[in-house]
Amino acid sequence: MNIASFLEDVQFNSNKPALTLLLDTDFSKEIRIVFKKGQTMEDHQAPFAIIVHIVEGIIDFGVNKEVKRLTAGHILSLKPHEVHNLTAIENSIVRLTLSKTDSVKRVKEVL
Repeated sequence: MNIASFLEDVQFNSNKPALTLLLDTDFSKEIRIVFKKGQTMEDHQAPFAIIVHIVEGIIDFGVNKEVKRLTAGHILSLKPHEVHNLTAIENSIVRLTLSKTDSVKRVKEVL
């Protein structure tokens, strides 16, 4: 059994969102992305389906030329290759679930 916390040891970067791989399981990678107010992830896409969960804060989430305001507790799924972007309206913690075959390095390059 592995245990991790999305709310412990949270550290913000001043110039870009901070990424931490919290769990690497047999079927997924669980990543914490910490945004300071105003930080963004520009348009990008994933080669596999992903799940995005707003743990804390407010995120404007853009997909298909539409922006949805997501608050703590919202969760969404995206199909492979859906172009999307994120903007932190306030300090936020986001859980990103990747396929086991996806790469954390790929996400870091988006930041």
